[in-house]
Amino acid sequence: MKIYQFVLFGFLVLGQLTYGQWTRERGKGYYKLSAWYLEADQHYTDTGAIEPNATRGQFNLNLYAEYGITDRWNVVGYVPFFSRTYQNDIFSKTTGELITPGEAVNSIGDIDLGITYGLIQNEKLALSTTLLFGIPSGNDSGGSDGSYQTGDGEFNQMVRIAAGKPFTLAQLPAYAKAYLGYNNRTQNFSDELRAGAELGLQFFNRLWVAGKLDVVQSMHNGTLSAQNSQGSIFANNVEFIGLGAEAAYYILPKWGISATYGGALDGRIIYADPSFAIGIFLDIK
Repeated sequence: MKIYQFVLFGFLVLGQLTYGQWTRERGKGYYKLSAWYLEADQHYTDTGAIEPNATRGQFNLNLYAEYGITDRWNVVGYVPFFSRTYQNDIFSKTTGELITPGEAVNSIGDIDLGITYGLIQNEKLALSTTLLFGIPSGNDSGGSDGSYQTGDGEFNQMVRIAAGKPFTLAQLPAYAKAYLGYNNRTQNFSDELRAGAELGLQFFNRLWVAGKLDVVQSMHNGTLSAQNSQGSIFANNVEFIGLGAEAAYYILPKWGISATYGGALDGRIIYADPSFAIGIFLDIK
């Protein structure tokens, strides 16, 4: 049985710790090179129960970028230029014999490209809207059984509105932001309603720490089968509540490093293990 998978790449585009609602000024930009990793031996079923699966993993190297065309118009992009999906060897627990050999597929992943317009941009409030296109540049049917995927094989369009506000919390610089989006999917995938919120604090003038909440709700208007036997990361009718954290440290005024953790608190048809990412970024203000 082919395993349709869903991956959290889209949230790397929507959830970067970069004051996402404040558009970049003309000629300014933010660029981050990251390594993202997930390995899972359990998944949420379509009823929300957690069941085991053969250990599968996903790894990618990606570039995220924001660039100011004008003070209000920005282009955004996410390019996973190397993506690897794999399954470990499966051995008998009683005899130790190899039952199923491991397998892996390497390719480019699905690319996201979009444009953001700043509706309100000032020191007290930011309101922006984004149109994001998901390009099916990854492999949606790799491996011996077609289940080793680095993309979902469909062209999707996401519209998002986001708001952000800076403030002071316990005498520390802080910000809060939230977004609401609708993801129109093709190839018989169900559309999705997406929402999220983020709270960030700055320490020592160099370190930003943020907590993130992301929610995906399927509209259940697609006909593609969501059944799977081993768990998933690129699937139809995926639903989850995800909680994550990110820390970004400025080593120099423009250069820094980041670390990210994310996992599903509850879900449907998605892996139940957390993901991790590390990166280096250039912030040109």
